[in-house]
Amino acid sequence: MKKILVGLIVFLVLITGAYASYRFLIIPKDDKDGGEPAPKPIPVVVKKLKIVNPDSKTRPYAVMINNINVARPNHAGLQDALIVYEMIVEGDITRMMAIFKDQTTARIGSVRSARHYYLDYAMENDAIYVHFGGSPQAARDIANFRIQDIDGMADGGFWRDTTLGVASEHTAFTSITKLDAAVLRLRYRTETTAALLLDYSIEEINLDKMEGSIVANTVRIPYSSYMTPSYSYDVINKVYNRFANGLTHKDGITNLQYTAKNIITYRVTNTRLDSYGRQTLYNVGSGDGYYITNGYAVPIKWTKADRSSQTVYTYLSGKEITVNDGNTYIQIQPSSQALSIN
Repeated sequence: MKKILVGLIVFLVLITGAYASYRFLIIPKDDKDGGEPAPKPIPVVVKKLKIVNPDSKTRPYAVMINNINVARPNHAGLQDALIVYEMIVEGDITRMMAIFKDQTTARIGSVRSARHYYLDYAMENDAIYVHFGGSPQAARDIANFRIQDIDGMADGGFWRDTTLGVASEHTAFTSITKLDAAVLRLRYRTETTAALLLDYSIEEINLDKMEGSIVANTVRIPYSSYMTPSYSYDVINKVYNRFANGLTHKDGITNLQYTAKNIITYRVTNTRLDSYGRQTLYNVGSGDGYYITNGYAVPIKWTKADRSSQTVYTYLSGKEITVNDGNTYIQIQPSSQALSIN
C-alpha cells in the first residue's frame, strides 16, 4: 500500500512538472497568467507616389494639345497628365504636349497637329506620340526617328465633338481607351524600360533654404503678345493655379481650374523656319532656368545632349533636382521674352 502511495505521489509530481514546463516554455508569454502581453508587430507603412508608380513599366502617351484662344475653354483631361510641356508655334501661339501614364482619362483634347521639336520631348519620355496631322518637318522626323505615333488622320482613335460651336480643326478628342485600342491595332510596344524623366520625392520638398531661392507667389511666362501663361500660388493647397492671358485656365468638362505642383521654366532661341511661320527651337545644349514649387523658386541648369536624350535638370551645385510628388508644367519660353517671378 505504501509503495502504491509513493508511486502515485511521484506520478503527480511528474505531471505537475510537465504542465509547468508546457506553460512556461511552450505557450507564448502573452498567454501566461499574469504575464506581460507580447508587443504586437508595428505595421510597415510604405508611402506611394500619387502622381506616378515608379515601378510601372507602362509606356506613356504624349498628346498634342490645341492651345489657341478659341479652343482653350474646351480643354479636357490635362489635370491627369504627369507632365505638360508648352512651347511656341507659328502665329505667336503656343501648343501643349501632355504626358499620360497609367491613367484612364475619358476625354483628352482638343488634339492638334505635330511639330518636329515636340518629338524630342516625346522621345525623352519614351512615349507614343499622339497628334492629328502635322508639319512636313514633323512627318519627316517621325519617319527618320522611327517614332511610334497615332495620327488621327490615318490611325483612328479620335472623335469629333461638333457640339462645341468652333471650327472643325478644334474639335478632335481622344481617350486612353481609344489610344489603347489603336496601339493594339498598330502592334506598338506597350512597355518601357526608360527611367522617369524626373525624380519624385515622397517627402515634401521646400526650396526656401536652398542656394539662390526666391519667393515665387506669382509666376508670369510670356511667349508672345498673343500668349502669356501665369501661375498664382495657393498656400492652402500648396499648388499653383494656372491662368492663360490673365483668365482662369479651366477644364471644359469638370470646370475646375488647372493646377501645377511643380513648374520648370527655361528659355531657348526660336527662329522662323518657313513661309508659313513654322518655328524651330534650339533646344539641344544647356542653359539656365528655374524650378518652382511650394511658393519658392531656385535657379537650375538644364542639359540636353541630343534630340532623343532626356533633359537633365540640376541645382547650381550640380546635383540633379528632385521634384515634389505631383504634376509638372515644363514651360520652354522663347529667349526673347522675360520671365517674371514675384
